[in-house]
Amino acid sequence: MKRICLIFGHHNTKDSFNAAIRDAFIDEAEKIGHKIDLINLFDEEEQLPFYRTDINPPPQKVLDYRERLEKSDVMFLMSACHNLRMSGITENWIDWVLHPKWFFSYRSLLPDSKFFGNYGYPVPGAMKNKIGVVSMTYGGPMISYFNFSLFDNIPYRRLKKSVFSLGGLKIKYLRFYSVLPIMTKKMFDKNIKKVRKFAQSL
Repeated sequence: MKRICLIFGHHNTKDSFNAAIRDAFIDEAEKIGHKIDLINLFDEEEQLPFYRTDINPPPQKVLDYRERLEKSDVMFLMSACHNLRMSGITENWIDWVLHPKWFFSYRSLLPDSKFFGNYGYPVPGAMKNKIGVVSMTYGGPMISYFNFSLFDNIPYRRLKKSVFSLGGLKIKYLRFYSVLPIMTKKMFDKNIKKVRKFAQSL
């Protein structure tokens, strides 16, 4: 049994495709015995402000989210892809919550060096060795994104190499393509089956 903190970052929390895969995952996970802590970001009564480095210490809401993550075995981020990024509200959540020194810190290789004192390596923090899951839905077919697949700035690569790895997370992915209003029922059912199998694999 795992404790899964699911952060849902789609504006339509009721009847979108993202909501459908969220609900299918929760249903299957709970059947197995996993515990779900669901955060629908757009439905939160208190919203995080846009991230700014001069707000220090962070809002209490950030500390509350971190406490919920500390109690979990899995952090599951679920969002649509917008301009090769997750939704703005999800990216803002990442900026606030997965932040030094809670999520990671830097250790200098040469702390006494005048020129290289800032060079070092990340030290994972509170989420070390936990599972990080990213679910992304893309509007077009996979071939539409092939030209970008070699670059590290598309969502899943950026999150893996530049965010999740800093915190020492073990990373898993769910990707859905051609998520449009014209998606056939056959494709919809296939995607839902994929989500349920993924829940079983955890």
